[in-house]
Amino acid sequence: MAGSNAASKDAAKKSKPMPKKQLQHFEKRLLEERKRVLKELGHHGEAFGPNGEADGDTSAYSFHMADQGTDAMEREKAFLFASQEGRFLFHIDQALRRLYKEPENFGKCHQCGEDIAFERLDALPHARYCFACKQREEDAKKG
Repeated sequence: MAGSNAASKDAAKKSKPMPKKQLQHFEKRLLEERKRVLKELGHHGEAFGPNGEADGDTSAYSFHMADQGTDAMEREKAFLFASQEGRFLFHIDQALRRLYKEPENFGKCHQCGEDIAFERLDALPHARYCFACKQREEDAKKG
């Protein structure tokens, strides 16, 4: 049993790198996602401007309590969204680094070394794990 596991890891290490055309496809997808996220971050960054208002209101403070609550909630939502998009941008940048530094390993699972399915990478070009390893990670978090 242990011998076959080692043999499968050796086979994974010797598997062919992703074809150049597929690497170019994923590079394009990652760059498109990066551009979209940067645009979203810029849009939501307006809520953190000098007055915290994106609607052109020049007063820094609302005088009505309901307006203050709404403004605070909107800033909180914008911050939460920006932080999620910021993490997503980090993952995209990490994937681009992997693609440029080690193109022969791009699309290989960081856990088991097997190829990540094209469909998974096409949906999540920044994926680091194959579906099975990601599922095991998610299951471990649950229980």
